[in-house]
Amino acid sequence: MNQLNLFIELTRLKKPIGYMLLFWPCAWGLTIAYDFSKDLNNYFFYLTLFLLGALLMRSAGCIVNDISDRKFDKQVQRTKTRPIASGEISVKLGFFYTAILCFLAFFVLLNFNNLTIILALGSMPLAFSYPLMKRYTYWPQFFLGITFNYGLILGWICIKENLEIVPFLFYFGAIFWTLGYDTIYGYQDIKDDEIIGLKSTSIKFKKKPYFFLTLCYLIFFLCIASVGVLMKFNFIYFAFLIIPLLHLFIHQIKKLDINDPNKCLKIFKSNNFFGLIVFVNLLIGKLY
Repeated sequence: MNQLNLFIELTRLKKPIGYMLLFWPCAWGLTIAYDFSKDLNNYFFYLTLFLLGALLMRSAGCIVNDISDRKFDKQVQRTKTRPIASGEISVKLGFFYTAILCFLAFFVLLNFNNLTIILALGSMPLAFSYPLMKRYTYWPQFFLGITFNYGLILGWICIKENLEIVPFLFYFGAIFWTLGYDTIYGYQDIKDDEIIGLKSTSIKFKKKPYFFLTLCYLIFFLCIASVGVLMKFNFIYFAFLIIPLLHLFIHQIKKLDINDPNKCLKIFKSNNFFGLIVFVNLLIGKLY
């Protein structure tokens, strides 16, 4: 039981926000691509596969991140008790768990078409190189955005089997969504990160966080509005866009206090609800 509890802590299974932020872009891409006049069973089947894949790959990514950052994690108050940083789980066992999770994720992936499989495998270097970025650049959140939203392309490809401007535009916007919320997340550790020499957009824009976040979220909002135009959604879709707009600019930016780690974490976690809002909005655009 102790090993099971350590595994759950290592993979953050009690913190669904991580894998849900990986899942929502997949659901968005699938929804804008799917023909809802056909059998809905396939739609829910793919949604389930993406949720399972997000859970497995997020868990594997957490382990790789903890192995890579174990020396840094020991110096940060919030992360020093993580199983690998504290020595409760060895690096060797961590790699073993990662291999098992990736193996299971591969079997999930085999349920998709060949193009989806190829593109998904091509994203693996992105997923496992992200933890290194904070050592060399102030933009690790940008690389996280590229990685975490890649599922939006996969969601489209698994249905359409071709590439068009719509998913790429949505993907581009979603990168800035991640850039925004992970910058907010980074303000929890900014003092420790500066001491140990790690880089982030939280540090780079610590003197003008509201300007930077407003820019990121504005780009994302303009992209999802443009997707609605290209998809020829009706006025109901655009009317309901006010809800995610208010969430981003009122709940996340206006209420943000970068000196309050608890508030930063709460705002960061609210992006799971935001992902659901956008998902429902896309369903409205497709069905009405």
